[in-house]
Formats: sequence, structure tokens, C-alpha cells
Amino acid sequence: MDKRKSLTLVVTYLIFVFAAIIFVSYKLVVCSLGKLEDFRLIFSCILIGGIGGILYCLRGVYLNYSVHDQWSDKWLVWYIVRPLVSMICGGVSFIFLKAGLLVLEAQKETNATNLGFYALAFIAGMNVDKFISKIEDLADATWGIKKSRTSKNSDNSN
Repeated sequence: MDKRKSLTLVVTYLIFVFAAIIFVSYKLVVCSLGKLEDFRLIFSCILIGGIGGILYCLRGVYLNYSVHDQWSDKWLVWYIVRPLVSMICGGVSFIFLKAGLLVLEAQKETNATNLGFYALAFIAGMNVDKFISKIEDLADATWGIKKSRTSKNSDNSN
């Protein structure tokens, strides 16, 4: 595929996913979720994780196409899948915080907001590899579950 055509495809897809996240976020804020109201925070974390992933992808587009002139079609799948993986990591970050396996602050404030959940979801979405590595470190320390072969291989390549 032509470099410019694949670039246009990726950027269009990322903008579409971003617009969809903004639309769903707006509906989440404005509309009553009824029975799903208890899930508003996890939905928000999923969406914010997606925004982190889209930001990372757009940065990748800029660096690989404009700065380094290294645009390659072999990375198209990564650009398409990455925002989805980032959304999953945003949701997982919520679960680990809610379960108390990750702690953001030493003391609970009575008027605490959900900003810590949002910040971690964004970071988890933006830096999927490090987030998964930290979760695997936590699983190893807590339950003795060793890192996956994929993580071990990526640790060796750094």
C-alpha cells in the first residue's frame, strides 16, 4: 500500500475512534445509566485508557512518518489494535485499584475524587507494555505467577 494512503487510513481510524470515545463519554456524563450507574467509573476508565492509547498512536504517526521517515505498513495492525488494547488496560487499571492491589494515596480523603482512577487509566492506556509488565510483577509478588514468555522476551530486548 502507498505510504500516504496507509497514513491517511491510520489517522482517519484514530480520529474516528477518538470521536467515538468523546461521543460515548458525553453520553456517559449526560445520560442516566439506570441499572448500569454503578459501572460509570469503569466505563470512564476504559474510555480514558483509549484516549491514552490514541495519543500514543498519534505520536507514533508523527515520529515514524514525519521525524524519522520510517513509515511501514507492517505496523498497520498495531495502529488499529493499540487503542482497543489501551481501553482494556484502562479497565484493568480500575479493577486493580478498586481491589486495592494498586494504591495511589496513603490516606483516603473523605472528599476524594476519581482523578486517581482516571490518571492511572490514561497512563495504562498510553504505556500498555510497562503497565502489563507492572501487573505481571504484582502477580508474581502477590501470587507467585511468573511473567509470560512474551514479557520475558521483551525484557531481554531492552
